[in-house]
Amino acid sequence: MPSRWTPGYSSPITLQLVGPQSWTEVRALLCYDAADPFAVRIAFGDVGDEDGVVDIEDGGIAWLLSRELLQAGLDGPAGEGDVRLWPAHAATDVLFMHLRAPSGEALFELSRATVAAFLRQTEQLVPSGSESSLLDLDDELQALISGGGADPTGR
Repeated sequence: MPSRWTPGYSSPITLQLVGPQSWTEVRALLCYDAADPFAVRIAFGDVGDEDGVVDIEDGGIAWLLSRELLQAGLDGPAGEGDVRLWPAHAATDVLFMHLRAPSGEALFELSRATVAAFLRQTEQLVPSGSESSLLDLDDELQALISGGGADPTGR
């Protein structure tokens, strides 16, 4: 993934990194771009500028996840493997997100309402079910056949 992108819509969010003895506040940015309509990026750290350009070379880390997975996680357990989401059992504003990488794993607690509001805004840009109409499948297939080639969208 490139280190810079310009999201079509982004929303700051504060997560709680759940540790064995204490919790740590972590700032992040939820990002959505209609040029990559199935995906949501979550960029951790201070990575956005005043123009909306996200640059993870500023010391941040970004994860790419499915918008559909994020939506499903609001209502029940969702995901397998590297990204899993589930709402708290109690009627609270808590959503849990578990991220796993070869270097380790992390459990975060975040605001379910903030994620839901973010997803509602992405629906204004690209309604669910219409994502594939925005993709040029011929270009995507050509990039796969040519061994990846340069992606003109910068993704």
